[in-house]
Amino acid sequence: QVQLVESGGGLVQAGGSLTLSCATSESIFRENTMAWFRQAPGEQRELVAALNNAGRTNLAESVRGRFLISEDNAGNTLYLQMKKLKPEDTGVYYCNTILGRYPWGQGTRVTVSS
Repeated sequence: QVQLVESGGGLVQAGGSLTLSCATSESIFRENTMAWFRQAPGEQRELVAALNNAGRTNLAESVRGRFLISEDNAGNTLYLQMKKLKPEDTGVYYCNTILGRYPWGQGTRVTVSS
């Protein structure tokens, strides 16, 4: 069973930066388009960024130009570099395949203060 473990969240002021990590128990990136999702308080989970196995990325319009999705060479860790953070970026961030193929992890909480 693939496990996904997100980390790197925290409290940051608006304009600050964070880098999130997602460690996977198996090398799953070659077979899947990986993605970061976030769930703001009281909202549904939404897609933030995706990275396919050809290296092509797709970012939600709200984060374009501020966030970057990448993976390590070993294919076991997914990253989300977040810059110029805004209060509306606050939420719990999760990684999974773009189709949510594997059990969801606990997520990592990001809080951006104004």
